[in-house]
Amino acid sequence: MKRSKRNACLLLLSGFIIFSSACAQNPPFTGRAYVQEQKAVEQSTVLLNNEKQIIPLQNLEVNKIASVHFFSRDFMAFDSLLNKYAKVTSFNGNEYLGAKTTAALSMDTKFFTTLIVQLTDIDIANRQVIDFITTNQKIKNVVVSYIGASPGLIKLNDITAPILWSERQSVVSSFFNAQAIFGGVAITQKLTKTFTPKYVAGGGFLTSKTRLQYTVPEDAGVSTSNLQAIDKIAAEAISNRATPGCVVMVIKDGKVIYNKAYGYHAYDNKIANRIDDIYDLASMTKITATTMEAMQLYDQGKLNLDSTAGTYLPTTRPTNKRTLTVRELLEHQAGLIPDIPTFDKIKAGDYRSDSSAAYPTKVNDGYYLRKNYFEDVMWPAMLNSALKTRGQYVYSDVGMCFLQQIFETITATPENVYVQKQFYDPLGMQTAGFLPLNRFPASRIPPTEDDKRDRRTLIDGYVHDPTAALMGGVAGHAGLFASANDVGIIYQMMLNRGTYGGVQYVKPETVDLFTAKQTDVSRRGLGFDRWDPIAERHYPSKLASPQTYGHTGFTGTCVWVDPKVNLVYIFLSNRVHPNVGNKLSSLNIRPRIQDAIYDAIAAGL
Repeated sequence: MKRSKRNACLLLLSGFIIFSSACAQNPPFTGRAYVQEQKAVEQSTVLLNNEKQIIPLQNLEVNKIASVHFFSRDFMAFDSLLNKYAKVTSFNGNEYLGAKTTAALSMDTKFFTTLIVQLTDIDIANRQVIDFITTNQKIKNVVVSYIGASPGLIKLNDITAPILWSERQSVVSSFFNAQAIFGGVAITQKLTKTFTPKYVAGGGFLTSKTRLQYTVPEDAGVSTSNLQAIDKIAAEAISNRATPGCVVMVIKDGKVIYNKAYGYHAYDNKIANRIDDIYDLASMTKITATTMEAMQLYDQGKLNLDSTAGTYLPTTRPTNKRTLTVRELLEHQAGLIPDIPTFDKIKAGDYRSDSSAAYPTKVNDGYYLRKNYFEDVMWPAMLNSALKTRGQYVYSDVGMCFLQQIFETITATPENVYVQKQFYDPLGMQTAGFLPLNRFPASRIPPTEDDKRDRRTLIDGYVHDPTAALMGGVAGHAGLFASANDVGIIYQMMLNRGTYGGVQYVKPETVDLFTAKQTDVSRRGLGFDRWDPIAERHYPSKLASPQTYGHTGFTGTCVWVDPKVNLVYIFLSNRVHPNVGNKLSSLNIRPRIQDAIYDAIAAGL
């Protein structure tokens, strides 16, 4: 088998990449065998030269990272894991050992702040490779992953950069080292004997697990075979045209043990779903953007839950919205209507097919709203809307739009910019954000509705929600897009009670407050949806614990966090393509998959 195909096969470990029938060779380690090998790798891996605590890598929002390999057989496996945590650009160092030189490699990597260099026994025998490391470690962060025999440490004596050394040479060592660099796994061992005056017995540095680990179900006490029930439910959803495809992720004990894509972007079966597809999260925006910002502003003392809209927004003071509190808005008990009229209110002069200074707000390709449409039409509609049910639970997108205006006034920053800088980028969420077409091609984004009435186009890469669309794609209730991995990162942070990657994003007590049941009026927390105490509703699933919190999205998405069993469950789909239907709900696809996960956990090994 050629090297390229061999490496592709090695990537097929469950929990990393979905299995593909294109590769006939089975992964070298699966299930319990993988867990045993990973334990052996952990016992043989040490971290050296980490006095500056470079590992685990920090400051992902500004850290530009390159991975350089030479003769490593498993570089694809290694780089695939690196890219779960941050965008990492790969360089084939062998290309610089021939006609080019490692000086040229230094030139080509000059704009990167961190270089991760993979070394084997063959590599460390090459003086050019060692010179490349010693030169660059003087001017930028360099991290060495050395998988090889112990005599090789002598040749690395002049290296001052952190070295992750594993004497056990297997593909699992590559997986382990890649995750250790970002804190996905902990380094627990030190040198057991002396190799040089620098590398002595008892030497080395220990680290803690601070980010997601990517592994097999057995590593969390779950049998892979018991999770196969998910396949049947997903297949049922697709065969019944409840959705053309979906992605399911399961995180148990801080470990991604299941991440699989099913079906296609559309029913034409042209673009197969991938685990890194970017979905319209719809109302998951409420908790993944707006509520995140609320918690952080609350922590900073800039937001008082019992202050009123009138406190923050002068335009509300002449209206009946002036006394609505932030708390009521987050609880959906402010009495606001669910939504305001959208495209039905559009007049002929409100939009054009081309952008201009007078028509700057892009709704879709070929559809641009006039300047200040939100301020002139939508905001007054919200301010003047009826207020009939205050104190009762009425789910409202309008309330989240009010919160967006409050938070943007407090921070003097658009919500999409704030959450990107304060959460998504530093967390290492590479796809999450509003307005995804500014960064990604539409081919990475499953389409939603084929809107023949209002937008008269297939909605692909633009927000499905009509109110958010007319707001230019950024709204407090909808507009956020992300992959399953990114959703997993931010909700593992929540499950960690506000901490991820060694950084405290939200105080633990604030996480507890916002995710707890607030009143006797509804099951809701502050922003968050929660487990329903009415047993026959089985919401969000029959087996979820009363501690469970999360949210669903109209496009066919959900995330549920269950602290009792240390679980994050994510389901992403585009069930509104090509037309809005209700089969995903009527077939109970999302809750049944969630129950299958609980069943697998209960069954154990």
